[in-house]
Amino acid sequence: MSDRPPGPRRTCHNARMAAQSPTGAPTFATLGAGALALVNDEPVAAPGDDVLGTGPAAARLARLLHASRGSTPFTLAVDAGWGMGKSSLMRLADARLRAEPGVETVWYNAWTSTGADALEGLVKSVLVRFERRTLKRALARISRGRTVVRGVRAVTTALGGALGAAGLVDELWTSWDAGPEARNGMREDIGRMAREWAGNRPRRLLVVFIDDLDRCSEETVLAVCEALKVYLDVPGLVFVVGCDRSALGPSGLLRDLSPAGSAFMEKIFQTSYRIPVADNDGVARYVEWCARAAGIHGILDEELKKLLVERSGRNPRRIKRLVNGFVLEATLNPVWSGFRPEAVIRTLLLQYFYPEFYRMMTGASGAPGEDVVQEFTTYRRVRRALLSPVPPAAQGPPLEYASVAEAGTFFEQYELSAPAGEQDPAQALELLERRLPIGFPEHADDQGFTSLLADLLELPDAERLLVLLREGAPAAVEGPDYAEPAPGPYGDLGGEVYGAWTASAGGGTPYGAETPYGRQLPFPEPSSQRRQAQQSYPVPAQAQAQPSPGYSHPVPPAHPWDTGAGPPPVRELEGVRILWIDGKRPSNRAVVRWMRNLGAAVTVVRAADASREMTVFRFDLLISDLTRDGDRVAGLGDLQTWRSSGTYTGPAAFLSSRITPEHRDAAAELGASMFNSRGKLLGYATDVAASLRAARAAEPSGPAPPPSDGPPG
Repeated sequence: MSDRPPGPRRTCHNARMAAQSPTGAPTFATLGAGALALVNDEPVAAPGDDVLGTGPAAARLARLLHASRGSTPFTLAVDAGWGMGKSSLMRLADARLRAEPGVETVWYNAWTSTGADALEGLVKSVLVRFERRTLKRALARISRGRTVVRGVRAVTTALGGALGAAGLVDELWTSWDAGPEARNGMREDIGRMAREWAGNRPRRLLVVFIDDLDRCSEETVLAVCEALKVYLDVPGLVFVVGCDRSALGPSGLLRDLSPAGSAFMEKIFQTSYRIPVADNDGVARYVEWCARAAGIHGILDEELKKLLVERSGRNPRRIKRLVNGFVLEATLNPVWSGFRPEAVIRTLLLQYFYPEFYRMMTGASGAPGEDVVQEFTTYRRVRRALLSPVPPAAQGPPLEYASVAEAGTFFEQYELSAPAGEQDPAQALELLERRLPIGFPEHADDQGFTSLLADLLELPDAERLLVLLREGAPAAVEGPDYAEPAPGPYGDLGGEVYGAWTASAGGGTPYGAETPYGRQLPFPEPSSQRRQAQQSYPVPAQAQAQPSPGYSHPVPPAHPWDTGAGPPPVRELEGVRILWIDGKRPSNRAVVRWMRNLGAAVTVVRAADASREMTVFRFDLLISDLTRDGDRVAGLGDLQTWRSSGTYTGPAAFLSSRITPEHRDAAAELGASMFNSRGKLLGYATDVAASLRAARAAEPSGPAPPPSDGPPG
């Protein structure tokens, strides 16, 4: 493996010529012209599609459930993270059970209901499986015994012979929904129907599969659990719930529950089955199957397959998204047409697995010469030389270890002196790393990252590709108006622009993936209004935590606009006034639009006009770039001036692709946070808005304030 640095920085003319391929070399365009196809992301539903060998476990689960029909009722959790095969296991078990005599199954996707509707939907999904005569008898009993349902009795008399099962279930629900007294008898009524349906020996079995519970809001989760424990906990019923138990725990989605609520949740699941992660050989076969199905198996060598296995967390859904991303790039994006497939795939892997580093590769990185790849490779050689127990004269080849002269030059670029004499090299290195991007030390120890980067640099296309990434290329594919500009060579919009890769693979928002401040929550994230009582203005406590490098996480930070569903209906930034100091970054326009869609009034100005705006208008949040006109800390200096003069004292945040420990700490001293992702910035703004609403709600009521001349939206 080599640390060969990339060639010197070229001109934009070179970038425009990047599509020219070496004569006779196979390119990504050649691949795109072949028979490529997207891989289906649906759960496995038939044994023939079971590449990972889930079938045997599903068969054993089905046999166990069938054999346990005398122990009903009970609830079993199929526990696994996002994309790890919960739905596939449940679908295969469902198919097995439906072939058994005396067994009925119901598939209920909790995500399709919201709040109290989930209780009604689940109860009705169960009851509709009972025989029509059972439902009619139950309705007749209720009609005779309860005067509150005279209307139901009339319907039963008139249409009892015409109503189907669904109609009878609707009438039953209407009777239970008539008031508290009727609802109190609901469990007894359902239990009697279930016993009548299940019979005695051999007892019939109804297995209810509930999927995607961990993707729901807290209200929906509690409604489903209420149905399971309060109303449907009756003989003959088994519930198999697919969820990530950690997402439903005290530190996850239900973290705001009272002690009584937490105790109630503990009673829901009698037992759990944690789906094991497939071994490397099994996942390697899965990668091969996906590649063949997509038509790209010819360009995935063993090294790339191994990288996919290791860096995807052996997650089948992430592997599919990666493969589909390759297919879309080859088919739709002409920017890649002149490059070898190996170069493109390695670039996309860098984007997917190391998004923060990729952002610096594709924009204003703040590195010497704006070349963060050269900066990192030199840093790694300097680091090896300083930490090596071998004297410099006896160290290995220069591609692995920096010379004394090179180390000295590198330190000087950051206004530091290289260690000399008896000075501790480790201490000098620590000072240097405070001025380098967060994550560099972790990258240097990450064999997957260093191998991927070194192999990319050794390819014949590498120099042209790096020039293209740094300097931009003609615009190609664009996403919808509200999509976040995604890092990628799609157009010269400050290094982060629209593209299919974000929506198809690297930028999607998997449920349970990283959300602002590292919370492991499903998307859409529940409204922050639930947390208002726990927050105080001006800045939430958790927002003060500085961003940690996300390089080890196999999924890029989540962005709410990546789902392609458009702006959400909840206007979580309603009434918040934001001043965004960003005069030269049109790539930020998408997140500005998103904030406005969430109700914020956002004024975007250049730094020279910011002071004037703040003296005229009151702002609730200040967002600023960090580097301006060659000054790497211009944003920090401006904020220091405004803090000292009292011009602005509220919450502040910096958005920068390059965050160093030194910059991060300087921002914290000024009461500001720093983010390298627009998704995390939006999460911060949402929490600031929640704190602001809580503070306003706590203010004593009085006469309404006069209208304020706020900034334009």
